[in-house]
Amino acid sequence: MESTHITALQTKHDGLERKLREEQARPAPDSARIQSLKRAKLKIKEEIALH
Repeated sequence: MESTHITALQTKHDGLERKLREEQARPAPDSARIQSLKRAKLKIKEEIALH
């Protein structure tokens, strides 16, 4: 069960990474959205590290 939880977290992390790249590629990236995505990615990475 724990490995499926970690897999789900990694999938979510990958999705956030994709959204982050898309936002950064825009002509006028939203810096607040970028910071929010980075914080969300970090929280997920920390949770993965705890397991």
